[in-house]
Amino acid sequence: MQIGSHTLPNSLFVAPMAGVTDRPFRQLCRAFGAGHAVSEMVTSRRELWDSLKTSRRADHAGEPGPVAVQIAGTDAAMMAEAARYNIDRGAQIIDINMGCPAKKVCSKWAGSALMQDEALALAIIEAVVAACAPLGVPVTLKMRTGWSAQARNALTIARAAEGAGVQMVTIHGRTREQGYRGAAEYETIAAVKAALAIPVVANGDIDSPAKARAVLQATGADALMIGRAAQGRPWIFREIAHLLATGRELAPPLVLEVRRALLAHLQDHYALYGEESGVRSARKHIGWTVHGLPGGEAFRRRMNAVESAAVQWQVVADYFEELADAHERLPRIGVARQLGHVAVEAPDRS
Repeated sequence: MQIGSHTLPNSLFVAPMAGVTDRPFRQLCRAFGAGHAVSEMVTSRRELWDSLKTSRRADHAGEPGPVAVQIAGTDAAMMAEAARYNIDRGAQIIDINMGCPAKKVCSKWAGSALMQDEALALAIIEAVVAACAPLGVPVTLKMRTGWSAQARNALTIARAAEGAGVQMVTIHGRTREQGYRGAAEYETIAAVKAALAIPVVANGDIDSPAKARAVLQATGADALMIGRAAQGRPWIFREIAHLLATGRELAPPLVLEVRRALLAHLQDHYALYGEESGVRSARKHIGWTVHGLPGGEAFRRRMNAVESAAVQWQVVADYFEELADAHERLPRIGVARQLGHVAVEAPDRS
């Protein structure tokens, strides 16, 4: 898989998700087999670049390349400036956000709202490519199938983007109107893939290795992008890779492997966010991971009351160690989740 001069180890990507795909989470997914990870979107508004939120999103310390940063905005000149700003801070690939369905983004005519104004969308693409090309930085684009079912224009915009110099296009198989409701459709992605020479990435509802294989067959896409399914299950990347390579399902990770990975992730998370903010923002990652596990819901409620990073880290460590001890004959996380769905309780040390 190639993006500009960058050769990626595989064609399984982590989707940019606001409030989720920070540097620690991107590195966690890479450790479990993701070949490419795109940052949370960074605003093109200069007055917000010095904010704590943007500074964290622009933090790529220790991150393996290529570093891909997604930018969002509605003004071509500002988007070009945002591209240069992020390149100065380590970005090696710039991704343009025309896919975010969030109301607070679309209400400002950014994200997927740009798909309603094809002329503006193309002006932004051209400006960003013009800013990046002299620096040897490739530009990619993420979008939806269109604004609504009556206005599916992904093919039109993708063709224009390719003509303007964009080097990869990712399409989420829903319209902005759908948000995350209903099922993703892949016919539009297949049509874009058939029409373009640059790589096309399929995104939307890829939640298992079998579904990943089916989406590749349906779309002919060059790569897959996984978002929500990686929350609490970052090992989905290696599971997909194994099925595609061998035709066989890969056993879920050991409970103790998940324990090690989550504890290392928490340390990275605290280092980026600090004590107070880190503890609170880590709760969602812990909650996703324990969802469906024996005693997971009761543990999550207890864990959400913890305000200390050291205590939070320790209660997570204890929970997974006790879970492994309690189910030593069935030590894999997938089996533990099956047990959790029938309300088997894990030991409670509280």
